[in-house]
Amino acid sequence: MATTTAPFVIWNQSWCIGVKEVDAQHQNLVELVNQLHQAMKEGKGKTVLEEILDTLVAYTNAHFRDEERMMEQSSYPDLAEHKLQHIALTKRAVDFQKQFKAGDTGMSIDIMQFLSDWLRNHILGTDAKYVASMKAKGIR
Repeated sequence: MATTTAPFVIWNQSWCIGVKEVDAQHQNLVELVNQLHQAMKEGKGKTVLEEILDTLVAYTNAHFRDEERMMEQSSYPDLAEHKLQHIALTKRAVDFQKQFKAGDTGMSIDIMQFLSDWLRNHILGTDAKYVASMKAKGIR
């Protein structure tokens, strides 16, 4: 019987930026981090890595598209810079996926580090900067 490991990241109000659609999508990313963490603790990181990477790449495409649409609607002044960060994050996720498909299955820890940095630096730092623009345009 498998035991459940405590989540690596626990979603709470401190993670919320105050835009409902974005917060819901960020919760999905936290869940993905916790799924990978659980699999690694069970020694199954390699077996679930392909599914997690496929989900991550699909997530980046959908989430960044939606977020950029809202930034455009709110006339966010730093949209161009923010898009560059999205391009870099997407490239990194796709690179991990390509590595895995090429046979490199020993990168669970690198992916966890990437996702943890994404949560800390991008969501809590970069994303927080567009909230005022969105709220000023009624995007909540």
